[in-house]
Amino acid sequence: MAGEKTGPTAVVPFRQFVLKVHSRCNLACTYCYIYAGPDRSWRARPPTVPAATMRQTALRIAEHARTHRLREVRIDLHGGEPLLTGPGPLLDQAAAVRAALPAGCTAEFGVQTNGTLLTRDMIDTLGAAGFRLGLSLDGGSPGLNRRRVDHAGRPSWPAVSRAVRLLRDRPEVFAGILCTIDITAGPAEVYGSLRALDPPMVDFLLPHANWSSPPPAAAGPRPAPLGPAGRAPYGDWLCTVFDLWWDGGPGPRVRVFTEILGLLLGRPSSSEAVGLSPVVALVVDTDGAIEQVDSLKSTYEGAAATGLDVFHHSFDDALAHPGMAARRSGRDGLGAQCRGCALVEVCGGGNYAHRYRADAGGFSNPSVYCADLERLIRHIAARLEATVALN
Repeated sequence: MAGEKTGPTAVVPFRQFVLKVHSRCNLACTYCYIYAGPDRSWRARPPTVPAATMRQTALRIAEHARTHRLREVRIDLHGGEPLLTGPGPLLDQAAAVRAALPAGCTAEFGVQTNGTLLTRDMIDTLGAAGFRLGLSLDGGSPGLNRRRVDHAGRPSWPAVSRAVRLLRDRPEVFAGILCTIDITAGPAEVYGSLRALDPPMVDFLLPHANWSSPPPAAAGPRPAPLGPAGRAPYGDWLCTVFDLWWDGGPGPRVRVFTEILGLLLGRPSSSEAVGLSPVVALVVDTDGAIEQVDSLKSTYEGAAATGLDVFHHSFDDALAHPGMAARRSGRDGLGAQCRGCALVEVCGGGNYAHRYRADAGGFSNPSVYCADLERLIRHIAARLEATVALN
């Protein structure tokens, strides 16, 4: 698993494979780091993954599972918008992976979608095949999703709201909601509106940004990393949501909070956002290129590229790639400032892409959200300590 402990020479295999099945999207979200970011490699790739490429990818997944004696793998079908293909190709792709896997190894399948194309029949079909469906939303109301528009500028909310209602009736299929934080939206409004949709899980994502391309924020410069009493607008935002979640009784699991709580209690992380556990995910694009996680595309052109592909290289070759190794080296892969921080075991330096600075050290910097992460971690630790003291 992502959080397994390993020795200094242990090789942690990939267990999560993000397979791009469609390289285009029917939305034009104003903050999209793929289609509005610095990396334009998607333009040269096939809009849909060819069947031969998917078959070869399935064979590579099976090879990796066999080599490392894996009993389970996670397959996420992504885009772009993966449902642009319709459900048929997704079922074929899942069948190709299942047919290739060695005996004793099972696959868990997920689709991350903007929800605009979901219908009851599609949910029934994918659910019957064992898929779980995750939605990308900015909140549970039209106003909160104003940035999520189609290519003609029309709002996506009417279609997405129908998808949410359908998924609420199928809790075994509904995986949860990914929500990129909009610092201008009130945290109580965002959390309350999402909670009202009754998802099993919500994951609040910091916008993909870095020191050379800072995140949207209130007026003023970003605080210096670990600076005294530095401004932490995203940390403040998340602390407000944490208190609503912590004090609010039964509600959705909020991944960033449960990850930090687990780390404070000595458990390993299963997310690249926090903690020091090795990364266990890779991406295969529609042309068969093996890439690092998409978040790196927010930094510069080609940052996620490895030069490897499923036709000529194994996933063990990807394990040895310097870029992958840098993201799998835990504390040793951090800059001196992070290594000496009291919070390093919990923070883990934050998301790797958020550390980038073009003119100083590349990825060996603290996260551009350093002050925000410190604010959130210390707040959660204080709330946890107070709760334990009461009991």
